Amino acid sequence: MAVVLGPVSVADYLQRETFLQRQADGSLSSATDGRWAGSLSADIDQLLVRQLAWRLDSQRVVLAPASTGFTPDVQVLLSITRLDSGKNQPAILDAQWRLLDRRGHVRDNRIVHLEQPHEGSESSQVQAQGQLLQKLAEQLSTAVKPLANQPAVAEEAPKKQAAPVQVKKEPGKSKIPMASPIRTDMEVYRF
Repeated sequence: MAVVLGPVSVADYLQRETFLQRQADGSLSSATDGRWAGSLSADIDQLLVRQLAWRLDSQRVVLAPASTGFTPDVQVLLSITRLDSGKNQPAILDAQWRLLDRRGHVRDNRIVHLEQPHEGSESSQVQAQGQLLQKLAEQLSTAVKPLANQPAVAEEAPKKQAAPVQVKKEPGKSKIPMASPIRTDMEVYRF
């Protein structure tokens, strides 16, 4: 099965090196002794590609944009609007996805909210967030699998064309008037 993951959009507040902590009042603060090793967005993309490839048992799972000539069975459009936790707050992932078939038609659309408890330390929070991404990949693979058996675009039966309408032609006089001259000092034609 060939799958293109992306574009994947990640909430703007996650586009930073610092590890964010959700506070009891819902606000976010930067962790004083923790930060992401690299781009969180790129790490999310790579984790989801690996998880989908493993769950679908396919080596044909790539990030968008796909290389020229790669024809996917399914394209997964994904938006992650929340991925955070706090010392006393569970890890939460909010996301939405749309699945497009070979013809570009939307086959599935879901909004998901996932929560994962943790022990409170920053390392357990990161682990809980990783588990949420794995759960998201599991849900995506479950939604994608039924689209593996769709017929190829060339194999789809052509739609029946309407039969041409038969118009009976009456022999003899035409019902469309012919142009004829009107006799005056000049020639004037009308239809």
